Amino acid sequence: MQKTVLNDIHRELGAKMVPFAGFDMPVEYSGINKEHMAVREAAGIFDVSHMGEFWVKGPNAQKLIQYVTSNDVAALPVGKAQYSCLPNKQGGIVDDLIVYHYEAEKYMLVVNASNMEKDWKWINENNSFGAELENASDKISLIAVQGPKAASILQKITTTDLSSVPYYSFKVGTIGKVDNVIISNTGYTGSGGFELYVYNEEAPALWNAVMEAGTEFGLLPAGLGARDTLRLEAGLALYGNDLDDTTSPVEAGLGWITKLVDGNDFISRKLFEQQKEKGVVKRLKGFVLQERGIPRHGYEIVDADGNNIGTVTSGTMSPMLKQGIGMGYLKKGFWKPESEIFIRVRNKDLRAKVVKPPFVEL
Repeated sequence: MQKTVLNDIHRELGAKMVPFAGFDMPVEYSGINKEHMAVREAAGIFDVSHMGEFWVKGPNAQKLIQYVTSNDVAALPVGKAQYSCLPNKQGGIVDDLIVYHYEAEKYMLVVNASNMEKDWKWINENNSFGAELENASDKISLIAVQGPKAASILQKITTTDLSSVPYYSFKVGTIGKVDNVIISNTGYTGSGGFELYVYNEEAPALWNAVMEAGTEFGLLPAGLGARDTLRLEAGLALYGNDLDDTTSPVEAGLGWITKLVDGNDFISRKLFEQQKEKGVVKRLKGFVLQERGIPRHGYEIVDADGNNIGTVTSGTMSPMLKQGIGMGYLKKGFWKPESEIFIRVRNKDLRAKVVKPPFVEL
């Protein structure tokens, strides 16, 4: 079991630790709902150092990334980040990721912890361009500060003007007494905030500086439990649940990251062109239960006559709505908002309606 460099801090804070993607990670500290609401109303701090970071460098870096990712990296200026995916050759998704254009011939790819080895192998296998690759995952820690008060907390301890860092942009600056922090206006909660990339040896000092600065703002440490309920309320997909090697970005409602522009000849492009042109038979849709219950991954979705029309991929009890919410792949004919569907929970079919995420106004 691997540990992030913040592991001792989590234990000192009384975190409940669980195995996740090969790491010993905090699932909660003071309670999932409490941490969730802190992020929605004030701020939360997350250790997400289990994520993977790959550097792609050299004159052919852009060519490699353009080939292995579905978005148009040629349109990504230095200082900006881009959500994308790694398509496989069958039209499925190897992983979803964020691409950072760090310098003219230098990019950082941030991938999911559970897919780190798979992604590294896939990118290397498809590197016929001679791009220089470095797996820096073991050297870099990632701390996410999320919520409406995140910017105010961080602005206390940095001279970098955070208001000059738009959404999906980043700057390199000093936070607290820690230099060379990649300050990225990204996150996985729907409540805004920043993600801070730093070398491992500096991570404890950065965490402690943010915690101290955030005390007056109601900042709470938050674990994987709140991270999951927050991302689901925001309608954000999770690899392994809502995305996998058999689901296409078009089916997952991510057609906007499959850029069919001239010169963007990425893996599986022709398959996605056909799907966009001819349509698909299933789509990832959001739903809200109209009866009391909690939908879970793998639960069956049926129509009024009990016929199978899909499967729940993610589900939870929304701390904001106090209703069961979820996402799942639905057959054609049930995609329109307000369509009536039923979630089979312990052999009982609970009424639900299809909605377009996000599930709460953020």
